[in-house]
Amino acid sequence: MSVFVKFVPLLCLLCFCVGCKDKQANDPVVANKTSNQTKEVPSSTKSAKKTILCFGNSLTAGHGLEEKDSWPYLLQQRLDSLGLPFTVANAGLSGDISSGGLSRLDWVLKQDIDIFFLELGANDMLRGLNVAKTKENLDAILAKVRAKNPNIPIVVAGMMAPPNMGDTYENAFNAIFPALSKKYGAALIPFFLKDVAGRKHLNNPDGIHPNAEGSKIILEHVWEAMEGYLASD
Repeated sequence: MSVFVKFVPLLCLLCFCVGCKDKQANDPVVANKTSNQTKEVPSSTKSAKKTILCFGNSLTAGHGLEEKDSWPYLLQQRLDSLGLPFTVANAGLSGDISSGGLSRLDWVLKQDIDIFFLELGANDMLRGLNVAKTKENLDAILAKVRAKNPNIPIVVAGMMAPPNMGDTYENAFNAIFPALSKKYGAALIPFFLKDVAGRKHLNNPDGIHPNAEGSKIILEHVWEAMEGYLASD
C-alpha cells in the first residue's frame, strides 16, 4: 500500500473538520432522545431505562443526514431490537471544540447518565489549537463525568491529525485519546472514521460527512467498543 493511500483517510478527516468549523455558533445545544423522541428527563424522574449520552460534534449530531440515519439513532434501534434497557441521548453539536464541550457539559449532566461517549477534538486540530490545552479540556470533561458518577463506563472516540500538520503536532494530537482512555479506564475507538474517511461511496456529496451507509460502519465501531457495557442487570 502506498503512503498516499495510507493517509487518504487522515486527509479526509481534515476536510471533515473544515465542514464542521463554521457551524458552532448557529447550532442549538441539544440532548435529544433518539428512540421515541422523548424529551430530556429531569434527574428527579425515575426511569426503568439507563441513559447512554453521546457527546460530540457533527459526526455525532448527524450533520447532513436524516435523524434515522445517524449512528446514535441506529444504536438506539439495535438496543431496542435486542431488548436492552437503554435510551440514547444525542448531545452532538456541529462545529464544537473541546472548550465548547467543556462549557456546555454541566447543562448536559443535569440528567442521569449511565454510559458516557466522548467524540471531540477534531475541530481543535483543524484550528491548530494547542494540543496540551485540547487534552486538558477533554480531561476536564471526563473528570466532571466521573465526579458525578465514579463508576460510569466511558467510551473515547479517537481522532487522528493528518501528516501535513507536522510530525510534532500529529504525534502529540494522536496520543491524546489513548492516554485519556488509559487514565480513565475507558474503552477506546482508535480512529472513529476508520473504513469511512476518504471513501466516496460512504460519504455525503460534500465528501466530508458520512452518509447513511457510512453511519452503519461507524455504528459497528461504537458497538464493538460499547458492547461490554450493555449487559442488562
